Amino acid sequence: MPPTPVPVCGAVLAAGEGRRLRPITETLPKSLCPVGNLPLLDHALRRLAGLGLSGPADVAVNAAYLASQVVAHVGHRAHLSVEPDGPIGTSGGIGRLRPWIDGRAILAGNADAYLHDPARDPGKDIAALLDGWSGETVRMLTMPCRPGETGGFSGHRFAGFSLIPWRYAKDLADVDSSLVRTVWRPAEAAGELELIGYQGFYLDTGTPADYLAANLHVAGGATLADPSARVTGEAVASVLGAGSVVEGTVHRSVLLPGAHVAPGEHLTEAIRTATGLTVQV
Repeated sequence: MPPTPVPVCGAVLAAGEGRRLRPITETLPKSLCPVGNLPLLDHALRRLAGLGLSGPADVAVNAAYLASQVVAHVGHRAHLSVEPDGPIGTSGGIGRLRPWIDGRAILAGNADAYLHDPARDPGKDIAALLDGWSGETVRMLTMPCRPGETGGFSGHRFAGFSLIPWRYAKDLADVDSSLVRTVWRPAEAAGELELIGYQGFYLDTGTPADYLAANLHVAGGATLADPSARVTGEAVASVLGAGSVVEGTVHRSVLLPGAHVAPGEHLTEAIRTATGLTVQV
């Protein structure tokens, strides 16, 4: 991949409340919900690192809802931008980062995006956003809209990441707004929006059904168990988090760290937390 014509930084947008994923996100930020036993936020950070973007000088993470958990999890791995009065949207989050962006283009991804492209090296499945880029246009990773889906861009839907030049980012304010309104639609109207097709698998993990689907996709039909998980019962095609215990039966399910399935209990297509909360999908 040749170098881009302008400096690029990365950002993971992790401030959202995850309302569609409740009650799972009542005590856990959506960005820290694990997919394949790795928090969604870490998937995004690894993806940016695969493009050479890592550390607080080159990667930022924003936080608002349950921000202290996100801040503690990120530590010194990225620049942290906390929105103290609550989430201010994807546009507001980047607007708040303007002094840090400081003239660079920004490759921004949603923390709840699950992507997998087996044709690319790990971490480089979004490299097409940078390939041959002029440095002037707005680029958006996309997939074709599903039947009956509306509100897309020329028949395509957003797939988790976009590339925004400084000339667009510099005017973003740190007020509640979305990139759809402040960047993507204006760029589309100006003929400056490039849709970059994504050839892999993408899910917005914002709902329990899609969150479960992303985990099962990682597992690939097998059971993916953290080394500290304990299984004395049966686990089939499931993801078992750290310290989880299966004494009954789990099938096509996700156990978050510390979750327990009791003897004689059968869990199918469900998500269970350490508190015993079970979300049936």
